[in-house]
Amino acid sequence: MPLTQTTVEQLMHERKSVRKYKEGVVIPQEKLQYLLQQAITAPSSSNLQPWRFLVIQDQQVKKELRAIANDQEQVETSSAIIAVLGDLEMYEHVEQIYDANYEQGFITREVADLMITKSRALYSNLPEAVLKNIVHFDSGLVSMQIMLLAKDMGYDTVPMGGFDKVKFAEKFNLPQNEIPILLIAIGEASAPAYGSSRLPLEQIAHFI
Repeated sequence: MPLTQTTVEQLMHERKSVRKYKEGVVIPQEKLQYLLQQAITAPSSSNLQPWRFLVIQDQQVKKELRAIANDQEQVETSSAIIAVLGDLEMYEHVEQIYDANYEQGFITREVADLMITKSRALYSNLPEAVLKNIVHFDSGLVSMQIMLLAKDMGYDTVPMGGFDKVKFAEKFNLPQNEIPILLIAIGEASAPAYGSSRLPLEQIAHFI
């Protein structure tokens, strides 16, 4: 076993779900942009990157959002809310994605064209329920990166799935192909977060 933890291990253990935030703390927009730019290196199904983000910093809007997020205090008191959305029509961007992969020298033109054809044919014909499963899974991957990166930048976070997704979509006029998945509060903690236990590994992992 290693005697010292890596930076990633430290971040994983130091990241806690914080629900008490210092009010009035403003995170510069360029820092939030940097955070998201780094987080979107997360993997996704066929590299279609179905995540979309709505970053809510306006205090009045956060107050209104609190009303449809089970009155969770951190929605209003944190510096910002990063709403993670999923695009059910992510395959519409397949040409842009694979053309860029080719132009940046990651793949050949032949591979790019093949992936464009196969991905569009596959994803455009999937049932909506399957597409929802895909965007939820991929959005979870990028969300974890957001929270770890935020901790590395000196900020705390808490993920929230407890909000009225129908009312959220209505309030922010989301297009029909975009669905709300998760809210992530980000800011500076005003009180320590609670620790939390984990089930024993031997109870949840089996090696064969």
